[in-house]
Formats: sequence, C-alpha cells, structure tokens
Amino acid sequence: RNKRFIDLYVRPESSIDQRRRVMAAWYRQYLKDVIPLMIAKWEILMNVRVKEWGVKQMKTKWGTCNINASRIWINLELAKKSPRCLEYVIVHEMVHLLERLHNDRFKALMSQYLPQWQMIREELNREPLAHEEWEY
Repeated sequence: RNKRFIDLYVRPESSIDQRRRVMAAWYRQYLKDVIPLMIAKWEILMNVRVKEWGVKQMKTKWGTCNINASRIWINLELAKKSPRCLEYVIVHEMVHLLERLHNDRFKALMSQYLPQWQMIREELNREPLAHEEWEY
C-alpha cells in the first residue's frame, strides 16, 4: 500500500493544536485546488451542473448533496485518502443530481460512470473516517 508523506516544518514552541491547524489548512487548500478540476471533468461526462461546492469537516459522511441547490460538500478528511477515493465521492454526490435515492437506478448510473465504484468504496471505507485520539 502506497503511503504519502508530507514534511511539516514548525517552530519548536508550536503547540499540537497549532500544528493541527496548519495541516488542516494545507488539506483544505489541496482539496480546493483539485475538486474544481474533478467537478469540471464529471460535469461534462454526466451532463449535470454543480452550482456550488465546499469543503467541511464531517464526522459521519464523506460527502453530501443538496439536490435543490445543486450544491455538494466534501469532507476535509478526503484529503488524506487517495485521489480515486476523492473522485468516487465527487461522482457519488453528482449522481445524486440525477437520482436522489440510493436505489437500483443510482447504482446503475454509478456503474455507468465509474465501473469500479464498489471497489473504490471498499478502499475508502477500509479505514476510519478520521484519526481520533482517546484517553481513558
């Protein structure tokens, strides 16, 4: 399994919280750079339009779609996953612009646009949504 690494240079006196904020800003900027490219690609292939999109920290979902507003939200944690996982979530949310429910039509559309979607979904869900540190 390939791992990606990033070197984070910080002041020795910086706190863990400050370091987390720096990383979160870096992840957010990365997503803001790549999401528009992926959306533009899939808008053409799917003949749909995403009017608005955003990135936010979510505890239980990888993405959401507001069908009426044609707006999608992408979980900040996806910056830590492979680009194909990010693309899968974007396509998944965009398919909701064509089909609201996770029914047979939705699955058929996913298979039409992203034939390997189930394999990518398994990869995405193999690891937890976010790393949480617990103390007892």
